[in-house]
Amino acid sequence: MRHFLNTSDLTRIEIGTVLALAKQRPEALGWPLADYGVAMIFEKPSNRTRQSMEMAVVQLGGHPVFTRGEEVGFDVRESVEDITQILAGYHAILAARVLDHAVLERMAATDSVPVVNMLSDYSHPLQSLADVLTMREEFGSLKGRTVAWVGDYNNVARSLSEACALEGAHVRLGCPLGYGASDDELSRIRSLGAATVEQTTTPHDAVRDAHAVHTDVFVSMGQEAETERRMRDFAGFQVDESMMAAADPEAIFMHCLPAHRGVEVAAEVIDGPASRVVRQAHNRMHAARGLLAFLCEVNDITKGDTQ
Repeated sequence: MRHFLNTSDLTRIEIGTVLALAKQRPEALGWPLADYGVAMIFEKPSNRTRQSMEMAVVQLGGHPVFTRGEEVGFDVRESVEDITQILAGYHAILAARVLDHAVLERMAATDSVPVVNMLSDYSHPLQSLADVLTMREEFGSLKGRTVAWVGDYNNVARSLSEACALEGAHVRLGCPLGYGASDDELSRIRSLGAATVEQTTTPHDAVRDAHAVHTDVFVSMGQEAETERRMRDFAGFQVDESMMAAADPEAIFMHCLPAHRGVEVAAEVIDGPASRVVRQAHNRMHAARGLLAFLCEVNDITKGDTQ
């Protein structure tokens, strides 16, 4: 059973296959989820993930079923394993947006149906597929391009780094002291095939001559108690016009959204000509459709007896 818990669950060739499927018109994919359901469990609120995933399922002929986390109650109402195996009798694919990545690993360990990570505290692989799709549209191949990240090495940064490494890009991380990737993590990203992986505590050095500059909120969901400390520690890390001026003259700006103008990014940047955040958000749907079509194929969902 093939699952998608992290971007690195795909090989370099497979991520290319997923993105090629994402570029195809929905009707060309043959409705692989026709008469099938996809369960979508959300322990965290969502805008883009829910909208894009639901539409991706519909475009493949399937029926998405939205479920709030408290309705299933992982390890409260029922065990993760019981929930997974029961839902697998109704649905061809299970997707979950969870607080703890270990929940997804336990779901996948039942090997009942493919499990898709719609976000966890460890990674956000669906976002990374949309990110690479957007950058490919802009530059063609990412091989040899430089992709910069400004902010803490969070779940979004990890998945983006994995995706860029698989694409053969140079990965450059600009993280405040104490918020960066460990040496072991940097080595792991390098092993995926990145041209180079560098990390600095000086954001202008991270973005220098970069072709794409990414950032995220400085305080993610669940970190609200750390707001005061994080605002102090992230001083000087706002992506503003002076920082973008250090990047390649044709560099683009990207943000997974939601964004806080005047905090992690200046309004002049996110609303300016270099911004690709709207296309990036729209590509969430196309990337999700490509991934689901890929999982249907590699798991023989339309040929098996999933339901």
